[in-house]
Amino acid sequence: MQTCSQCNAQSPDTAEYCANCQADLKEFSMTAVARKEFVANDRVRYVRVLITNDACPACEAIEGTYEKDEVPSLPVEGCSHGNGCRCFYQPYLTTIFP
Repeated sequence: MQTCSQCNAQSPDTAEYCANCQADLKEFSMTAVARKEFVANDRVRYVRVLITNDACPACEAIEGTYEKDEVPSLPVEGCSHGNGCRCFYQPYLTTIFP
């Protein structure tokens, strides 16, 4: 499930627009917003894609650490997990404190 950052409604992984407010989920899903913020943050050196212990093969294939300009979009296309894609981003910071 994708969560809309505009209205907090959930939509299926395959939805392009929020079921509630019609926001473009490629731009306004929680994961899309997180990805943009990590890429724009100078303290983030890499972005990791983390998966759950019962991830499907499609999600297992993208698990890893990426350069900021190479981070794949979530949800993973082709995810076959019954609950939908549950991958998430984790920043790899160069500086913890200012």
